[in-house]
Amino acid sequence: MASRSNVKTPKKVGDTTNSSFASLENNCYEGERLTNLFQSIRREIRSARDSDGTSLPEKIWLKQQFSIGVNDVTRVLERMKPCTELERSAQLFPLRSTNNKAPSVKLQAVLVASDCNPRWLTKHLLSLASSRSVPLIFVRDNKHGSFRLGELVQLKTAIAIGIKVKDSSINKIIEEVVQSDRFEPPPDGKN
Repeated sequence: MASRSNVKTPKKVGDTTNSSFASLENNCYEGERLTNLFQSIRREIRSARDSDGTSLPEKIWLKQQFSIGVNDVTRVLERMKPCTELERSAQLFPLRSTNNKAPSVKLQAVLVASDCNPRWLTKHLLSLASSRSVPLIFVRDNKHGSFRLGELVQLKTAIAIGIKVKDSSINKIIEEVVQSDRFEPPPDGKN
């Protein structure tokens, strides 16, 4: 019986998953662009926390605003209803649910550390997020993207953070980021 470490899966001919994942990772936040993004998100977190007025501990409040970690992000994405092409073109980012059922958790966007090793930890997020019309925002910081993501939510590291739709100032800043990425190319062809 062959051990798992010796078994290799054959690469499919015409497999576009690897190439599309790599092309998305090439358009990631790094350097000054990443610093500006994180500063604006931190500012909005403080603002939303102050305006919320709840007496919840900081970490519990953050868990209400964000889906933290690959497993939690995956779980929330799997529970979201897949979007059809017509639904994707009709609305870019629904901040409020239009149905009268009990509200389910939805993600507006997912921040992913592009330095994740091994890669298969986050590879599934591309197809899962795209089927739910949730944009992925890759961050890279000289092999420390997971540390920078962790700082946002007061953890040592985080490979993925999903921003929950809460109609808060955090959602507004993320919507601006995603809108600017869709319609404006990066300056000088760089990220």
